[in-house]
Amino acid sequence: MKAVVQRVKRAEVTVADELVGKIGPGLLVLLGVAVDDSADDVAWMANKLAGLRVFEDAAGKMNVSVRDVAGALLVVSQFTLLGDCRKGFRPGFDRAARPEQARSLYEGLVATLRQAGLPVETGRFQAEMQVALVNDGPVTLLLDSRPTTA
Repeated sequence: MKAVVQRVKRAEVTVADELVGKIGPGLLVLLGVAVDDSADDVAWMANKLAGLRVFEDAAGKMNVSVRDVAGALLVVSQFTLLGDCRKGFRPGFDRAARPEQARSLYEGLVATLRQAGLPVETGRFQAEMQVALVNDGPVTLLLDSRPTTA
């Protein structure tokens, strides 16, 4: 499971000119689900997103989480994060989960974050979406639930 996480002042997602998700301060999470992801990856990602200390404390250091600042999350499914661009110029998506599996794990992540008491908004799975945001910092991080090999 891969995510691009952006600390935002605000973010929103629309589908066909309909606003489907909107947050104020918090985290915009663009989420890609891999073919070999499981419930373990959902648990890891939910824990990491809930505890990620990327907001400034009173001393101006990134030391507090989205929960600590009473922020929200906007979680948007984005299979293109699994695109492999190493060969040629057209991305390959062999590593991306099929829609049925991806939807289940995406919804599982959203449910887990909500069960943890975090306010979560979403995009619309498999829809053509427009995402607008004001990046705060800017702070942008890449998360991967799988360890990388050297």
